[in-house]
Amino acid sequence: MADPELVRFTLDNGLRVVLAPDATAPVVGVSVHYDVGFRSEPEGRTGFAHLFEHLMFQGSESLEKLAHFRYVQSSGGSFNGSTHPDYTDYFEVLPAAALERALFLEADRMRAPKLTQENLANQIDVVKEEIRLNVLNRPYGGVPWILLPPVLYSTFPNAHNGYGGFEDLEQATLDDCAAFFDTYYSPANAVLTVAGDFTVEQARELIEKHFGDVPYRPAPVRPSFAEPAPEGELRGEEVDQHAPLPAVGVGYRMPDPINDLDGYLANLVLAGVLTDGDGSRLQQRLVHREPLVVDIGAGAGLFGPFEARDPDTFTITAIHPHEVSTDQVLAALDEELEKLAATPPEDQELKKVTARWAASLHSEHDKLVSRTLALGSFELLYGDASLVYRLAEKMSAVTAEAVSAAAKALRPDSRAVLVIRPGSGSSEQEGTEQ
Repeated sequence: MADPELVRFTLDNGLRVVLAPDATAPVVGVSVHYDVGFRSEPEGRTGFAHLFEHLMFQGSESLEKLAHFRYVQSSGGSFNGSTHPDYTDYFEVLPAAALERALFLEADRMRAPKLTQENLANQIDVVKEEIRLNVLNRPYGGVPWILLPPVLYSTFPNAHNGYGGFEDLEQATLDDCAAFFDTYYSPANAVLTVAGDFTVEQARELIEKHFGDVPYRPAPVRPSFAEPAPEGELRGEEVDQHAPLPAVGVGYRMPDPINDLDGYLANLVLAGVLTDGDGSRLQQRLVHREPLVVDIGAGAGLFGPFEARDPDTFTITAIHPHEVSTDQVLAALDEELEKLAATPPEDQELKKVTARWAASLHSEHDKLVSRTLALGSFELLYGDASLVYRLAEKMSAVTAEAVSAAAKALRPDSRAVLVIRPGSGSSEQEGTEQ
């Protein structure tokens, strides 16, 4: 896909705007990214950023509860929101003729969401049920994104459970909500993105009309979340009552996603070399040849790539039979990383991974909703929405030597190891540690 025209400007109230006109289909995507995520929520209020995302759909001072849903769906559109380590996003995809409706809805809740005790109590219950469904009652539900960070990291922003503990959620107050909104949900702390079938002049006029009078509040100063890397292997253990087999999650610190993008991309390619497809190194070694595990995966970022600033995490997770020990899995993993560190991957192996990444990026950004969200998040995190259209090229330029260097950095003496043991319902016990 050819790079579309991008227009960027900032309103007087500080709202950053990205426009990406594309007339190939009569639809528009609108998103708002706020520079607040799990890592910004206050200590003692785990899960608050995600809870607040839910509250933003509960009406406003000018629209009753569920009106947002009704107005989007009656126009033939779709909508959602999501919370990430360093941002929260909201979006609508609608027929092009409904652009103003989407802009009005986003500006309306940016101005004044409906924060009531009834809405708060209701959404606390909704979030608790979501946690039961996705984590507490699901095998390996907290692996690795909830259970691994407190092993690898030592500070509250990086280590805590972003989904939230029930006690913290239940103690959330309307005052907490008002303070969170006033601090983080200002136009100066947000990026508005519009992509699809519109003219720049039309969009500018509508954005000024609906967002221009949202009162200015200064964006909060974002603290550094940096902390020292581990100086030795760190271990933690959890019992999972729903897990049929033992599992292990391994976490390593990664290069800075923003200030060392090339190093970060090399880690993405390394993850592909290790576990992407049946021909990948860990799949071949640990699943097919020996075998030591029944499932294994590697990835950059606890939630996926390009969703966090520094520090970010390279993860490897594996589910293994009872008779295989954690240390057997780790020994095989270390051997494969040492081989890659000593001998860079062959050209064909590297190109297979980078071509798959490039194709995936092109395919994903061809979808209007994905493109809209990516433009907004890259403008927020990197200060450059156009980087979205250069990612595939940059990924294809990752060298074998860079992948080898990334493997060399994944050292046993600076990692976190999370051991998951099945609960008492399991009929067998894990093998003896070697």
